[in-house]
Amino acid sequence: MHPEAPSDTIIQALVDPALTLDRSLNVLDANAAARDVFGWVRLRQHVSHTSRHPELTAAVADAQRLRQRRTFVLDMRTPLDRRLEGIVTPLNVEARADDQAAFLISLRDLTEQERLASMRADFVANASHELRTPLASLKGFIETMQGPARTDVTAHARFLDIMSQQADRMTRLIDDLLSLSRIEMRAHIPPSATVDLNDIATSVVAALEPQAMLAGATVAVHRLQGRATVRGEHDELVQAIQNLVQNAIKYGRAGGRVDVRIGEESPAALRSISISDDGPGIAPEHLPRLTERFYRVSVASSRDRGGTGLGLAIVKHIVTRHRGTLAITSSVGRGATFKITLPAA
Repeated sequence: MHPEAPSDTIIQALVDPALTLDRSLNVLDANAAARDVFGWVRLRQHVSHTSRHPELTAAVADAQRLRQRRTFVLDMRTPLDRRLEGIVTPLNVEARADDQAAFLISLRDLTEQERLASMRADFVANASHELRTPLASLKGFIETMQGPARTDVTAHARFLDIMSQQADRMTRLIDDLLSLSRIEMRAHIPPSATVDLNDIATSVVAALEPQAMLAGATVAVHRLQGRATVRGEHDELVQAIQNLVQNAIKYGRAGGRVDVRIGEESPAALRSISISDDGPGIAPEHLPRLTERFYRVSVASSRDRGGTGLGLAIVKHIVTRHRGTLAITSSVGRGATFKITLPAA
């Protein structure tokens, strides 16, 4: 067998990275996943030639000395940041021949698991913070109305108006959190119904007409000639498009224009809907993070306009569930375009 060629052993069938060592701790075999992790596996040479991570070599040495299973953790920085949990297991402590496997090294990638745990922790912390602020405001006004401003009717009217706004803000936040949770629960279930993007866009714009009039904005729908049918869930697509049109009205130019355009993409198996405004635009450093939960270009501006920081995250999750893509293009002073592309029905 060529010294760098993979052998036909059982570890080749394993999904997780795995290597076998002989009694002298030389690498006998490595599966494809292990080669991806280490980049270059040197067969018939000591394991330290494949990986110089002290955690791995120490665990292997301990397993050889103690004849016991040992665990270790690898933090790898190249070519990508990864964290892997490894186990060194003695297979045949009586192995005598050099071609006999004496130890198995198996690895499990913890990168995605830890990333999701970190995201959940950040999500809980951000949600708690977003709720704590209006709650503190309500508590402060209540205490003031019960104390120093007990008999001040004018102050009562002003405080009650602010308290109503804060209560509305908490309601919007809770509604968005529930929406996001529902969408995530069904992320693995592709929609089975058929809907027309022309009809959805027209109904969304009609429903938002009062909001557009208050902002002095003009919203125009450019329908696709013929039907623009996609495989999708009506209510979720309405929510996604409504979020994008609302954002264009709220954050676009005062008295500006919003265009909702339905199109057919190449290849013809795709349909798209794009929402464009002629507002101040978005700086390029913000674009990659716009769909993160609670991420805002301007926190103060978003809160003043009733934003929860979850609208685009909801859109992204809906589009992902529909096996589509969301593209965002913008430049400062030239508006922004949010384009959803979906498979045609």
